Amino acid sequence: MPPSQRFFVPSLILLTVVFAGASAFYYHEAKAVKQDPKITAQEESRKLVERVGALIVLPEDEDPTIATVTDPVRLAKTQPFFANAKIGDKVLIYTNAKKAILYSPTENKIVEVAPITIGSQQQTAVTTSTKAP
Repeated sequence: MPPSQRFFVPSLILLTVVFAGASAFYYHEAKAVKQDPKITAQEESRKLVERVGALIVLPEDEDPTIATVTDPVRLAKTQPFFANAKIGDKVLIYTNAKKAILYSPTENKIVEVAPITIGSQQQTAVTTSTKAP
């Protein structure tokens, strides 16, 4: 057998095994996401908190409620907190710490931080109506 064929067949077999393994892995991952989309949302939230935590000290004793800005113009009319918000920005609301953080994922920077009050108390910066990420 010529030397070129001696390496061709084992290489072809190796590539086939690698592609089969990668396909099985991605199929398994896609199936897991379909079965439990909450896992994907939790992972997305964890990564977001990690990125924001690299820019500012976050409360450690609670998980934030996360909202996505979809209409910054309307929000800015009633809440100055959103004056510099853009579509797609994320709001991390820490209820116990009474803190709201506006984060721009596209620019990887904190846009605004404000205290919040919840319930029947007077509104200072941000209302707590949210939309899931």
